[in-house]
Amino acid sequence: MQDAGASFIQDMAVILLVALVVGRICQRIRLSVIVGYLLAGILVGPFMGSFSLVTNEQQIETVAQVGLVFLMFSIGLKLSLRKMRRLGAGMIVAVFSSAGILYFIARSAGSAAGLDGTQTMFLGGAFMVCSSMIMSKVLQEEGVSHEQPGQLALGFGVLEDVVAVIMLTTLNSLVQFGVASTGEAAGSATGTEGAAATMVAAPPAPEIGTTLGHFGAFVVLAGVAGLLLVPWMLRRMSIKIGGELQTLGTAGLLFALATIAQRAGYSLALGAFLLGMIISETPQKNQVERTFEGMRDVFSSVFFVAIGMQINPALLGGAWVAILGLTVAVLAARTLAPTLGLILIGTAPKDALRTGLALTPIGEFSFIIAQLGVSAKVMPAKFYPTVVGVSLLTTLVAPLLTRRSHAISDRLLAWQPRWLGSLVRYYQGWLERFDARSQRSALWQQSRPRLIRIGVGVFFVTGVLMFSEPLLELARHWMGPGWDYVHAPDIIFWTCLSLILVGPLVSLWRNASALAVLCARISLQGQPHAAKLMPVVTAGLKTGVSAALYVWLGALLPGTGSLARWLLVVIGVVALLALFLLRRRLMAWHGVAEVELQTFVDDAKGGDGSSGTAVPWLRTHSEWEMQVGECVLPDLADCRGRTLVELNLRHDHGCSVVSIERQGTLIPMPPPSTALYPLDKVLLMGTQAQIEAGRHFLTQVTGTSHASGFEDLGTEKIPLPAASPAAGRTLRELGLIQTHQVQVVGIHREIRRLLNPGGDEMLMPGDELLVLGTSDKIQAFREWLTPQPPSATG
Repeated sequence: MQDAGASFIQDMAVILLVALVVGRICQRIRLSVIVGYLLAGILVGPFMGSFSLVTNEQQIETVAQVGLVFLMFSIGLKLSLRKMRRLGAGMIVAVFSSAGILYFIARSAGSAAGLDGTQTMFLGGAFMVCSSMIMSKVLQEEGVSHEQPGQLALGFGVLEDVVAVIMLTTLNSLVQFGVASTGEAAGSATGTEGAAATMVAAPPAPEIGTTLGHFGAFVVLAGVAGLLLVPWMLRRMSIKIGGELQTLGTAGLLFALATIAQRAGYSLALGAFLLGMIISETPQKNQVERTFEGMRDVFSSVFFVAIGMQINPALLGGAWVAILGLTVAVLAARTLAPTLGLILIGTAPKDALRTGLALTPIGEFSFIIAQLGVSAKVMPAKFYPTVVGVSLLTTLVAPLLTRRSHAISDRLLAWQPRWLGSLVRYYQGWLERFDARSQRSALWQQSRPRLIRIGVGVFFVTGVLMFSEPLLELARHWMGPGWDYVHAPDIIFWTCLSLILVGPLVSLWRNASALAVLCARISLQGQPHAAKLMPVVTAGLKTGVSAALYVWLGALLPGTGSLARWLLVVIGVVALLALFLLRRRLMAWHGVAEVELQTFVDDAKGGDGSSGTAVPWLRTHSEWEMQVGECVLPDLADCRGRTLVELNLRHDHGCSVVSIERQGTLIPMPPPSTALYPLDKVLLMGTQAQIEAGRHFLTQVTGTSHASGFEDLGTEKIPLPAASPAAGRTLRELGLIQTHQVQVVGIHREIRRLLNPGGDEMLMPGDELLVLGTSDKIQAFREWLTPQPPSATG
């Protein structure tokens, strides 16, 4: 056991140190550190023969799973209802339209290459989403993150992460159900290749629609339960326990929800992503981000190194033709699909094209999907290094495409046929007219909130009933077998479940009924016999709703395999009796839950106080060549603790600070007396060169020692001589805190001791001052307070 532990620690040391060196090299040549981690994995992996440095790959794989959980959790923290509401429904339509276009292209290309349906799904999934981490880094380095195309690309990338999670969950479900697949094995080191076809004997794969429906039901069920429970738990922990225990509780919730998702037939990544989204809606979001940042960096780097360890350099070198060809295809497709998606929702063609050019690099999700396909024997072994190679090339090309997006988009738009430009302009004009009509539509404005409530209710009830049988097994195990009546646990379970569902079902019926009345009223508007027809049409619509609810619930309820029909009748009677007796309390509980959920939705209408917003006013003053750019102050930044007036950025570098984001709180237009502190996110305005100069100055680190904590403070006694410049002046006049960064906390004058003297207290010769400050500041103050006599001259 001791040897195994020492071996694991050695492997971790090797992985982290090699990742540090190679990641730093990639950073210096302006490549993503993710590429460095992958290369580090190749260097320490098993395919290096006698030079392999890792001794126990299984333990590293386990740590990599932890890294995947933390990575997906951090991605989920960046997506919230607030952000999705700011992006709008149009952006969601654009993202899913882009995903559909890319999926169609992948299926067409895969079918032409002889791949089956499942293999084309993995091919499309690997290239369907961009790397939001790489893309945002490129936008920031090129200084375009606050331009309109940059903001569109950032929003697009965030929503593409949702698409990636859906795709990953779907593919994982297909693999778990045992999809028939064909695997191709690579040859030996001599270069010979052999093909081995393996068929997995398993039940047929579920329909994609059913899989996505179950996925949606699980997400809504977990989301509603999480929004009701997780904020309450975090709030209680923040009141009752300290920071260390809060971290343990949050980590426990993270691994618990990841495990629940995995037990439900999905991936660990889904549960971690959902918890991140839930916590992003709570006031504890910034605290959780700070707490988990270090763990995320360590474990996610191990995850990417573990991915690199599975890459065979021989296969990577042998697939260079396929890598080049796929890179060209991916660059074209990943530019085309987002451009069409954005034009579909009315974005200007040039902005849409520039956004598409910024969304070309692929990364972390592509690696995960490729790894899943190869490990499940669905895709050939060379598919994995091919995806890594394409990611490397797209990462190399991304800065050039982003930098030259103006010229490239102008050239491409100049080549488009005149009829195509006219068609786009006509479509966007029609879209504006349609949007204006929909804003005036009374039916749409009144029915939209009810349709949302109905959709959430349907998915919630579906999720509960879909997972009812696994929950029943858990209930049977928990209640034990020692019951006089064998079906007693089943009756108790289904009665409780019915009471849980009665509130959502009643709310569902009320919203559907109100929607039926609304539709009937508007459809009969202006009819001569509207008053007589109104009850008939309303009754017909409610009958249709009742029939739909009956068919829906009948399809979801368990069959005779788990419960006898008579038992369902008994449970129904017991549930109705309990409902009659407890109807007020049950509806009150449901009302509280509905109010809690509505609070989250209402809060999402406002901003989140961050600075990551667009700056459309820059476009109206483009002749001034104004730009904005962000920088985050390092922990040891030389400028930390200094005020804006001391830094004098506008005079020395030509740029100005227009906003500061500190611990999730926005400080707009900070006054000159505002001091900068480590981890402040500073928004600079100026020309591109001025912003780069200001960013370099603010992030400069020379390692100069500053006071690091309360332990560096101390007190010293200093006598006040008669010739001192402070004699006869008040503490307010001296302003010692501003001028010398020290404070007089006590004065010993003859037989009196004055603690914490006020600003009007005058210092007298012979006073003994008790001074608080750091040792260097106190020494400098002592020298100022006690001037040296002039030296004698001969």
